[in-house]
Amino acid sequence: MDKALQTMIDNMPLKTGKSLADWKIILNKKAFSKHTEAMNYLINEHSVTHGFANAIIALSKENNTTDKDLVNNQYQGKENLRPLYEALLEVVKNIAEDVTIIPKKATVSIVRKKQFALIKPATKTRIDLGLKLKDEPTTGRLENSGPFGAMCTHRVQLFTLADIDTELIEWLKIAYQAAN
Repeated sequence: MDKALQTMIDNMPLKTGKSLADWKIILNKKAFSKHTEAMNYLINEHSVTHGFANAIIALSKENNTTDKDLVNNQYQGKENLRPLYEALLEVVKNIAEDVTIIPKKATVSIVRKKQFALIKPATKTRIDLGLKLKDEPTTGRLENSGPFGAMCTHRVQLFTLADIDTELIEWLKIAYQAAN
């Protein structure tokens, strides 16, 4: 498990009043059909912050699936993209220590206090990197959010390790800074 995520889980009782196990029981009794319903419930009914709510929901949905399993499933049949994914994680981890990496069924969320990036193996040859870059204009490479909708403001399509260049790293840093 990612060190930052483990720290978040360890701090959960102090910050939210309940342990992850307690939150799993609460959410499993409610059986929300949509992520946003569960988010609103935790935020509005229990005063849980957005970051903790997102982590609680993601970890509650995947009761018997490890983070490693979730990522392995995402890249099944897309193994050639795994080095690109791993390189993106290294870049994110080098930006700052307070980054939490939360694998989900189809994506991996990158969170500071708020989600600022999202990694998705979109096709067998491409990873889509969603970014939250408020007031940043789109360019040829920095596209509209596309399939990410409101989760991100922009998308960058990545095909090779060479696509993880200084320009992309700068966009990640800007998105990270805004997620405080």
